[in-house]
Amino acid sequence: MRTFLIIFASVMNLVLADAVVKEIAALKLKGSAAISVISGFFNLAYVENRGCAWGMFQGQVWPLAAFAIVVFAFFLWKRKTVFGVTKLSLVAEILLYAGMFGNFIDRVFRGYVIDMFDFHLGVHHFPCFNLADAFITIAAGILLIMAVFEKKDAPTAR
Repeated sequence: MRTFLIIFASVMNLVLADAVVKEIAALKLKGSAAISVISGFFNLAYVENRGCAWGMFQGQVWPLAAFAIVVFAFFLWKRKTVFGVTKLSLVAEILLYAGMFGNFIDRVFRGYVIDMFDFHLGVHHFPCFNLADAFITIAAGILLIMAVFEKKDAPTAR
């Protein structure tokens, strides 16, 4: 029960942070040109992404929302297998759920996801993203690193 409360409270705080940043972006950036934060590298911009990662599946709001529910249900079902029981895996789980819920809320209530972080080198832009996307990416990175460096059990004698 304690772990559930930690996960729930952490996820809700991160979802709130994501929602606040998206709302600020909508209020301050919508309808204006991108703001250069670090010239030639980082802008703040307002983008309404009606798809998913890198703008794929544009206009597929409800299929993407349904997919998020299925993926979330899968992670709950296979929680121990996917995340394990370490503190680092708990961080990955929290970040993944927060990212999924942050974007899910946008899709359901806005019909699109607000993105605002625009990194680029000259004319080459990385797709604009938001905090929820960053949470998901960090969670995936943690899980990948854990999988690569996971200690393998010694072979058992037969």
